[in-house]
Amino acid sequence: MAYQDAITALSDPRRRAIFESLRAGPKSVAHIARDQPVSRPAVSQHLKVLQSAGLVDVTAQGTKRFYQIRHQGLTTLRHYIDSFWQDTLDAFANHVTENQTKKEN
Repeated sequence: MAYQDAITALSDPRRRAIFESLRAGPKSVAHIARDQPVSRPAVSQHLKVLQSAGLVDVTAQGTKRFYQIRHQGLTTLRHYIDSFWQDTLDAFANHVTENQTKKEN
């Protein structure tokens, strides 16, 4: 999974709400759909996108499918976001160094 897939999948407010609803643990499609203002087939389509992006795993138990957050799927996205934080820290360090050099001269 590339971070772009995760960003694209989570850019939709409905998918983000579905994804966030899984924070409490695995849920069936029916259970997820109960809390969403869209149809069960629409929830299934959103879950398929989240699964394709590597953000959720699915487990079949009988006729039901249970979805849960795939925490490893967030790793690439987190590394991408953390890279911006590192850029910010590096820029701050450069700024401090430059100011110290100016004060010394």
